[in-house]
Order: sequence, then C-alpha cells, then structure tokens
Amino acid sequence: MISAPQTKCEPLERQQIESRLNGCACLPSLSSIDSALKELLGADQRYTSQIAEIIRRDPSLSARLLRLVNSVYYGMSTPIRSIEEAVFYLGVRQIRQLAMVTPVIEDFQKLAGKTQFPWRDFWRHCIGTAVMTREIAEIVQPSRDEVDYLAGLIHDVGKIVMASAFPEHFHKIYHCRIQEAVDLPQLEREVLGMDHAELGAAYLKKQLLPAVFVEIARFHHEPERARSSQQAVAAVQVADLMVRQAKIGNSGNPAEVTEESWLNSQGWQLLFAHKTEEERAITSSSLKHSLERIPNILEGLV
Repeated sequence: MISAPQTKCEPLERQQIESRLNGCACLPSLSSIDSALKELLGADQRYTSQIAEIIRRDPSLSARLLRLVNSVYYGMSTPIRSIEEAVFYLGVRQIRQLAMVTPVIEDFQKLAGKTQFPWRDFWRHCIGTAVMTREIAEIVQPSRDEVDYLAGLIHDVGKIVMASAFPEHFHKIYHCRIQEAVDLPQLEREVLGMDHAELGAAYLKKQLLPAVFVEIARFHHEPERARSSQQAVAAVQVADLMVRQAKIGNSGNPAEVTEESWLNSQGWQLLFAHKTEEERAITSSSLKHSLERIPNILEGLV
C-alpha cells in the first residue's frame, strides 16, 4: 500500500470537528432511494416489466443486477442477459436491497474521495454486515421494511466521514499507528478527538436521518447504551463481528475476532439471552450457514 505524505495533525476540539462536518457533502441516496422503484415494489401488484423498465434507467443498478443473478450464488446454468429474467429470479426483496446498495455505495465512494484505503474491501464489509443484520433481524422479529439492512450498510459511515473531512487524521490512524492489538475507537479519540461511531452519528444527525440510524452509528460497538433502537443496534453489532470473524472484506479494524467474540457480545446477549441453550445453538448454526453464503453474494455486487 502506498503511503500518503505524513502531515502533522493534532486532536481537535468538538467545536472544530462539528464545524468541519458542516462542510461535509451529504448522501442524497439516504433520503431518497429511488422513490419510484420503492413505490412500485411496495405496491400490491408488481409487474416484472415495469420494474425492469425503471431499473434500466440506472445503468449502475442494471449492471449490478445482472452480475448478482449470474454470480456463483445463484448458479444459473445459462447466463441471464435480460433485466426481466433477472427481476423474476431475484425477487422483490433482493431487488429492493440492491436498489439501496447501488446509490449508497456510490455516494460513499464520492464522500471518501481519493483518500487511500482498501475501499472495495470496505464496501464488502458494509454489504456483508447489511446481509447478516437482515438475517439476524429475521430471526428476532421479521419485518417487511429494510431498516435493518440499511442500518447494517451504513453502520461504519463515521470512517468514511473521517476520510472525507479529516484525511490527515484518517491517514495517521489507519496507515501509521494501527496495530493488531489496537483498540481502534480509543486510537481514533487519541488522534482525532472523536471515534468513528460518534463521528458517524453526528454526521447522520446533521443529515436529518431517522434516529434509528443515528443510534446504530453511535452505539454499534455498545448496543447496551442504545435507547430507542436497541434490538437493531444489537443485530448490527453481532453482524459486524461475524463478518469480521469470517474475514469478509475489511472494516479497517485489525483486532482479532473469534466466534466467541460475537457469542459473548452484548448484542448477542440482548437478542438471545432469554433463549434456551438449545435454541441459541440452533440460531448460531443457522447464522453461520448464512455467513458462509456471503462471499458468493458479494461477487455479484462489488
């Protein structure tokens, strides 16, 4: 990895950090994720041809859709080249999630700019966490919306904001001082004056995002501190740890994560402590099976 020129940077006061956040670009995709597609997918009657027509207006979404359906995960014997066929095979929920991933990741990349970091691996971590958050949420309390998926997708937005608004500090943290045994949030506070969780929450609050996303960004390492969205935050913590343990993508945190890490996490306890030992064993086995499928899913997305 090529190192950027070293620049002297000191920790900033909260007021200085807030001031820089005011000049940070917004993420338009988070406030309006293809409203026409969302409305169509939410309708009682869904017509494949209409959905396909809307998807065709977005070349990036179309390309991801075809890559996903032709990935190893779906194992099609004959390549699918038609958007209509892809929509038929993937189904409404997968299309809705794909419609979220495409603009959000593109906005993330614009926000990160040219700051040096393995961003493709980082997007894989974010999407993997989104998929696993969805899987965990389905076990805890099935839902028809995609809040949990989007929450998993944007949980680490603070790292992207740090790269955008504080590139010197980001470089010092992620290229100069990070080590295997590092406590990443503590290092971020020492170098910048605020860790990525608090920074992400402050940014999303300025973007007027719903409180659930602000809480997830803020407390995804400490779900016990969440107030109004504790289950969602807990699901993101477990998903994040599972994806890191499986070494899917790169979150930027080199600290070793084991299976015991997520089984003993606060998030796991909040979600499953009331279950019997047998039920917890079945749940963990099911989630590990879901985790094994993620690399094949990601091949079609990033």
